[in-house]
Amino acid sequence: MSFVIRAADTGDLQALYEMAKLTGGGFTNLPPDRNSLTGKLEASEAAFAREGEEIVAETFVLVLQNTETRDVRGTCQVFTAVGHDWPFYSYRITRLTQHSRELERTMSAELLSLVNDLGGSSEVGGLFLHPGERAGGLGLLLARSRYLFIAAHRHRFGDRILAELRGIIDERGGSPFWDAIGGKFFGMSFQEADEFNASNGNQFIADLMPKHPVYIAMLDDEARKVIGLPHPSGRAAMRMLEHEGFSYEGYVDIFDGGPTMVARTDAVRSIAGAHCGETVDCGLAKGEKALIAAGEMADFRCCYGARELRGEGVAIDAQTAELLRIGEGETVWSIPR
Repeated sequence: MSFVIRAADTGDLQALYEMAKLTGGGFTNLPPDRNSLTGKLEASEAAFAREGEEIVAETFVLVLQNTETRDVRGTCQVFTAVGHDWPFYSYRITRLTQHSRELERTMSAELLSLVNDLGGSSEVGGLFLHPGERAGGLGLLLARSRYLFIAAHRHRFGDRILAELRGIIDERGGSPFWDAIGGKFFGMSFQEADEFNASNGNQFIADLMPKHPVYIAMLDDEARKVIGLPHPSGRAAMRMLEHEGFSYEGYVDIFDGGPTMVARTDAVRSIAGAHCGETVDCGLAKGEKALIAAGEMADFRCCYGARELRGEGVAIDAQTAELLRIGEGETVWSIPR
């Protein structure tokens, strides 16, 4: 089987909706709501179509397609500038140390402080692979294709990039973190708040969330022990992000307490190591295994293939050239698999 990453369009609505129903909740960027998904796909098509180099708040949706069956089996997203249209909120874990001379005692407490530190950053997110395809490195193809897309359109992205990982969700679909903090101020369950955020944005957080720091020691045990932990299904994604150069710097999601990973865009391994060159041969018989991408904006396509660097040019195999719909003399971006 052959798979290719391509730009999503409104014709992918049903496939995305079916995958959204499989996420198990807490997946803000892929809500099981047709109207929200339609809006996201329309915004993505507009972003792909826009010309210009200025950075504005845009969403690019990519999909993984089986080229033989034409079935869409995965998706991922790239956001150019979070917090551009409304504030992007995170909790940051900070520490307060106080000393009493009378008691001769120093006390240190961890706090959750509501911040906008990450506003203006780009973001990679929305990655979901159909459970029936979780083999053969397709998750890695989805994840790393986003970095080749960013490398190929670097002027449309910021100097810092983040990735939010879903936090711990219990058996009933609730969040111990939300129940301990947000749920006490909003009068809605985690699922209700998450669905509202996916459809309407998080301005309601700015309107109702208390601005004072929260002492972690005052939270219940269930909430404290999930702060900064990814959902079990996201542990592999966290390792991939760390391999790319992302790190956890104490930022957590305001809804479920999941970790936010941060990196300098140009320091991300798959961006810094991406090779850009023209194809000098599209009939390579044997070469290094690589992720190879071609095409700008809506014509972007990415797949696994074979390459051989030849000076500033690159040779690729015939199947890859067919999947990418290119010939000799065209620009490709590639990174070793």
